[in-house]
Amino acid sequence: MAEIVNTTTKVDTEEDTYTKDGTVDYKNNPANRNTTGTWKACPFILGNECCERLAYYGMSTNLVLYFKNNLHEHSATASRNVSNWQGTCYFTPLIGAFLADAYLGRYWTIAMFSIIYVMGMTLLTIAAAVPGLKPTCVSKEDCHPTGTGVAVTFLALYLVALGTGGIKPCVSSYGADQFDDADEEEKKHKSSFFNWFYFSINIGALIAASLLVWIQDNVGWGWGFGIPAVAMAVAVVSFFSGTRLYRNQKPGGSPLTRIFQVVVASWRKRRVRVPDDKSLLYETADTKSTIEGSRKLDHTKDFSFLDKAAMELQSDRAKGSINPWRLCTVTQVEELKSIIKLLPIWATGIIFSAVYSQMSSLFVLQGNTMDLTINKFEIPAASLSIFDTLSVIFWVPVYDRAIVPLARKYTGHKSGLTQLQRMGVGLVISIFAMLSAGILEVVRLGIVKRNNYYDVKHIPMSVLWQVPQYFLIGCAEVFTFIGQLEFFYDQAPDSMRSLCSALSLTTNAFGNYLSSLLVTVVTATSTKGGKPGWIPDNLNRGELQNFFWLLSGLSVVNFGVYLVVAKWYTYKRAVGTLR
Repeated sequence: MAEIVNTTTKVDTEEDTYTKDGTVDYKNNPANRNTTGTWKACPFILGNECCERLAYYGMSTNLVLYFKNNLHEHSATASRNVSNWQGTCYFTPLIGAFLADAYLGRYWTIAMFSIIYVMGMTLLTIAAAVPGLKPTCVSKEDCHPTGTGVAVTFLALYLVALGTGGIKPCVSSYGADQFDDADEEEKKHKSSFFNWFYFSINIGALIAASLLVWIQDNVGWGWGFGIPAVAMAVAVVSFFSGTRLYRNQKPGGSPLTRIFQVVVASWRKRRVRVPDDKSLLYETADTKSTIEGSRKLDHTKDFSFLDKAAMELQSDRAKGSINPWRLCTVTQVEELKSIIKLLPIWATGIIFSAVYSQMSSLFVLQGNTMDLTINKFEIPAASLSIFDTLSVIFWVPVYDRAIVPLARKYTGHKSGLTQLQRMGVGLVISIFAMLSAGILEVVRLGIVKRNNYYDVKHIPMSVLWQVPQYFLIGCAEVFTFIGQLEFFYDQAPDSMRSLCSALSLTTNAFGNYLSSLLVTVVTATSTKGGKPGWIPDNLNRGELQNFFWLLSGLSVVNFGVYLVVAKWYTYKRAVGTLR
């Protein structure tokens, strides 16, 4: 009897000692919950993200001026090169995410791609600082970039794009991995992590948009790119410093292969009827999933056609073993269902990203027509984006420390608002951001018309009137972008979390492309008959407010669609543990 009691006590002690979500420590042993993970591991991850974002924004914020003034490109060419590069930066996360989920794991993916990032930043600094790589100039107006200098610059930029592609989708997921999903107490802190993760991003962006931009304009590009390169090196050191404290999810093999196996197996059995008793569908008998690093998923009724892949027939076992291209587990089928269910939510993020992208385009053009002097000091119109950053820095602690506890009293939800509710609130706020920008433009054009300021470069109206629209965008970010980060991590299958985080990032790329498409269409239609159009070179003769009304209207429709897909969505249900 005493032996039985001792054995039970030993098992209980082991369960209390180790995490239950399958994470391991740096030696590949089960992660000890007392010595690894939680908030003690997060400072190193947050420090890495803060420095990486400082490096990224310190380089990208002013990059168009580097192309124009140092490489002597035309404005359109410089703008196109920046857009192409930034678009690449939001698509390469799919590469990093695939490698992390399938083969390398998040730790080694972040580590390897961070080193590539540092190499790119170092090359860019060399291209900007070494005399032999700089343009050769006969006079200030007659300069010609060297072929080697241009090649080194673009090689450096696309190394950075590859580097950031390995980091972006993994860092937020890796930070969330430090909290055990199977432990309710640790799970409560996960939402807070995403809030502070986004906070650290904006601290880096704040320093970049203020100090580093000033250094680039007033000291030189060598220092302007060199400091971000050092910041990225510090990010790498910060990340490696926490190695002993991290919890690591094991890579689960190629997620794309498993997806295709379900599609192929279900198509092969398309004429077979799915049984009413779902317990007859194939699944492993024990509590562990056949997919490394993943918990088993409960069966759902959605997309029942795919359930055919889990119907076991005699022909599915070739030579005594299961052919995965003919028979898949319920968990594998539910993985694909989870991805399909995420896509409508993902699609509604594109309009929001299009609204967000106005800060670096039309907001700047609008601000550039206004009075840019503050106490006799002239500020660039693009610097107003600092109020977006300040808004995020303000709202993150307010949301985490005030809104969540207050909402929790009314909803009973541990996070105050569900992830879908949080994202929905941000979509509503973004509508008001566009309305604010449109109203400001109506007022601005009223001043132009009353005083005949049509050909005045800067009308006597302070650019600080733009602050509300920037502040509202920042508030919307805290609800939608952070909610999106948490949602795509939490609802992704365990072995596809980096991939789903990368998927959420692609809304930024598509949002920018959508904004560009809308501008092209609006310009083509509004300039017919010789009219100046909504967005002419001289905005005093245009109707920019109509574009903001268009985005407001699209945002309203988008929110309506979001309500429908959010109501339809069912949250993922994991069963069992990984221990």
